[in-house]
Amino acid sequence: MNDFSALRCERHGSTALLTLDTPANRNAFTPAMREELARAIAQVRGDSEVRALVLAGANGQFCSGGDLRGIADAKLDNAGWRERMQATQRWFSELIQLDKPVIAAVDGAAYGAGFSLALAADFVLASPRARFCMSFLKLGLVPDCGAFYTLPRVVGAQRARELMLSAREVGAAEALELGIAMELHEPEQLLPRALALAESFAGASPLAVSLVKRATGDAGALAALLDTEANVQALAFGSAEHREAVTRFLNKKPLPFQWPAHKEQAQ
Repeated sequence: MNDFSALRCERHGSTALLTLDTPANRNAFTPAMREELARAIAQVRGDSEVRALVLAGANGQFCSGGDLRGIADAKLDNAGWRERMQATQRWFSELIQLDKPVIAAVDGAAYGAGFSLALAADFVLASPRARFCMSFLKLGLVPDCGAFYTLPRVVGAQRARELMLSAREVGAAEALELGIAMELHEPEQLLPRALALAESFAGASPLAVSLVKRATGDAGALAALLDTEANVQALAFGSAEHREAVTRFLNKKPLPFQWPAHKEQAQ
């Protein structure tokens, strides 16, 4: 696992550590990042000596979400966006259903698909400066990368709708209260704690761990929601509202959707 440029891939005992590391865009999901995550997760899945996986982000950031400049430059029709979504969903589905414990160590921003990446883990550890945001609606999009499946299972349907429809930021303390984060640790202690938690599974029965994860998941519901997600996100990508929001973001202008609404919008 050494032919990667967007990821740092390391082994710590029986634990695989994948660190997103593209500081120029705060570890965003560029095509290179998506492709390397897909390969790395497949390798972890097929390696019987790996008993747990830790996901982290370098440079005080977890993952800023989608690569908006790359999205703006893509010239895809509805079918093309759906195919692109499905390609990402394949490895996200493998991650969510991985038969090994997955721990996310979230420091800094976990926005959009970065929030979805954290939710794909079995355990989320966060630093006090962690920030979670289902930012999709600000860009005229819907949550993706499995968030329709994972977020309601963590916080309940009503709170999931509120977080998705408001696209507001959740700080570390609230994330702990809502159950998004299991533990809070200072930044310098975050990764050591995540690695220690992962290594505690070194002596566990791989079969028993796999059966627990399978019993507490719902592969049928996940597959159905991912299919819906690909269809509706493809429609959203083709909308005028999305194109306008991305253009305004790249030009550093205020986005049309704000939460809460500005006073002049509310009147």
